[in-house]
Amino acid sequence: MTGLLHSSDSPAIFPTPRAQSGQDDYLDPARQSPREWMRARREARERRRDAARHQRAAQSLNSLGPSWEVVDLQRFAGTGPMTFLAIGPGGVFAVTVKDHGRTKVAFAGDVVQIDGRRPKYVTEARENARLASTALSRVAGISVPVMPVLAFAGSGVITFYGMPKGCIVSAYQELGRVLNSRGNRLAQRTVKKLFALADHPATWSNAAFDRYDWSKGE
Repeated sequence: MTGLLHSSDSPAIFPTPRAQSGQDDYLDPARQSPREWMRARREARERRRDAARHQRAAQSLNSLGPSWEVVDLQRFAGTGPMTFLAIGPGGVFAVTVKDHGRTKVAFAGDVVQIDGRRPKYVTEARENARLASTALSRVAGISVPVMPVLAFAGSGVITFYGMPKGCIVSAYQELGRVLNSRGNRLAQRTVKKLFALADHPATWSNAAFDRYDWSKGE
């Protein structure tokens, strides 16, 4: 869906996403300059594309398997789009997904180079994991380690001249295999309890939250 109206369309009003409700709002183009209107249209299309990419990433993570639980961190923690918490037998992973399309990605330790740019993706992935570990540890009353994962969605080649330390890097289509190869470190009962904490909004707020009682049943 392009979202563009042709000159023969009516009425002469144009939709833009409403930030709070997630529904289309309507602006009278007579109140905007042509440049402002075109910029608003581009931003609206980009937001729709971002939302579609985020949804595809969420659906793909749900295919990890029945022993895994996935939390969309964008709902609670104020992270960027396509950031998720995957909890399963291999542990707890903060998964930061980046879509690089057909562009080649090159790693040299912590440095990522994409089309001449050096985005701080590794730093972002580590910060997402730190945020998740801090929040979960606070409410659980025990240390909950969270491993940062940087997953690239796209068809471009990923080359390595040195891996970043303490951060898993994977092509997105290989993520299930990579996470399922981490062994069995958590019992299924523990996975369910950690998911219950991670899926609770109070875990990610600064409000007081009673520590989880690990002695209770599932």
